[in-house]
Amino acid sequence: MDANKKWLSIPKEFRSKLRKNVFCTNCKDVVAIESFTIEDHQFGIVLHGKCQQCGHEVARVIETE
Repeated sequence: MDANKKWLSIPKEFRSKLRKNVFCTNCKDVVAIESFTIEDHQFGIVLHGKCQQCGHEVARVIETE
């Protein structure tokens, strides 16, 4: 299954929570991710994007079965 299909298989409400729960090392806080891409990862998928507050690059690993 490709990364986008894995992402879309997650319920919409949960995807929203995941997008709003990314750690930014620049802000040193949990932030929302924006302008992200979705890539396959050995444990599931990874969202690569920018911090909504400061624009710093952030990533979020989402484990799938």
